[in-house]
Amino acid sequence: MPFPALTPILAAAVLAAPPCVAPPADPSNTYDAPHTYAKLVRDYPDIRIASDTVPPGVRKTADLTYAQYGSRCLQLDLYRPPGDRLPVVVFVHGGGWKAGYRAEFVPMALRLTQHGYAAVTFSYRLSGEARYPAAVQDVQDAVRWVRTHAADYGLDPNRIALAGGSAGGQLAALAGVTAGDDVKAIVNIDGLSDFTSALALAHEDDPKKNPSAAGAWFGGRYAEKKALWQAASPIQYVHAGMPPILFIGSGQPRFSAGREQMRAQMAALGVASDELILPGTPHAFWLFDPWLQPTVDKTVAFLRQHLP
Repeated sequence: MPFPALTPILAAAVLAAPPCVAPPADPSNTYDAPHTYAKLVRDYPDIRIASDTVPPGVRKTADLTYAQYGSRCLQLDLYRPPGDRLPVVVFVHGGGWKAGYRAEFVPMALRLTQHGYAAVTFSYRLSGEARYPAAVQDVQDAVRWVRTHAADYGLDPNRIALAGGSAGGQLAALAGVTAGDDVKAIVNIDGLSDFTSALALAHEDDPKKNPSAAGAWFGGRYAEKKALWQAASPIQYVHAGMPPILFIGSGQPRFSAGREQMRAQMAALGVASDELILPGTPHAFWLFDPWLQPTVDKTVAFLRQHLP
């Protein structure tokens, strides 16, 4: 069930496109590890920002363009351990669909390379640039780029997983369950499964938020854009044969609303799922040690089972 693309981007079109122009820096985009650390360290004094130092033997290929709209390039970074026909994990960053950077998942990506996985981090169009479903299309374009260029970088086009956190977890799940056979496994870290659940609506459709992060992405409140809120909910696409999903959650249930209901629907259809809940953790826990390592360990165990 591929997600409908508005503007398919072909490799030839990218090559013939004009030079890239980077969008201007947005000073309000502060969803990154240093700013999040400053907010959390008082309540969690033992946390440390996870290292993004590239380990010996891991090759980084940066700023590869995977899609282009006019002069606007969307780019990714690829991290590869030694080996050939490597399984690949494509990471979708968080930030409420309106903020964030692909650097968010570099620490987790690097730890996965130590277990034999290649990893991709990429940028996508945020809500201030393009509303839903643009970001979903970007995720699937990044996956298609990996499949198309797999032979160039020693990757296995038939072993691709999508992973993400917060908004990125919701995007990974939505893009993954609607991507046909392109995605073999999904890791949803503290991302919504159902925008229309009472728990999600209490926060994302809160009238005091004008607009909420979701409302800005959809271009309206639930009552105004009900069809979009439903269509963006991964739970709407549960079907036999879909990729298995690992759900990893913080101690903040609102961010993973709909998880248990989606797992129940998957189980009824014989689709595998698993979960790891880290009690007492804040949202964005995956940016920090000591919480990143159990996240990586559970992810590796899941991928070894479902992305062998």
